[in-house]
Amino acid sequence: MGQAAKVLQLFKTLHRTRQQVFKNDTRALEAARIKINEEFKSNKSETSPKKIEELIKIGSDVELLLRTSVIQGIHTDHNTLKLVPRKELLIENVPYCDAPTQKQ
Repeated sequence: MGQAAKVLQLFKTLHRTRQQVFKNDTRALEAARIKINEEFKSNKSETSPKKIEELIKIGSDVELLLRTSVIQGIHTDHNTLKLVPRKELLIENVPYCDAPTQKQ
């Protein structure tokens, strides 16, 4: 895949991730949209293949971080936040046991 196609694919992926991560939060959706567009516009004239690959890597890392680490919080009253994790962030909570179990 050519670099231009990779850049376009990353742009689309970042916007899709933004829509999932900040769902129902118009302020965050708009701020993320503006930031993504600004970053791509500011590097639009970059011609160095090495620098473009570096920027693609940074963008991919940002997308991964957003997708795997960001949880929405909703203010329910003055000092309370309700966390709204997405389904893909929930993992099975299996307790850790450092002592091996004995077979009987």
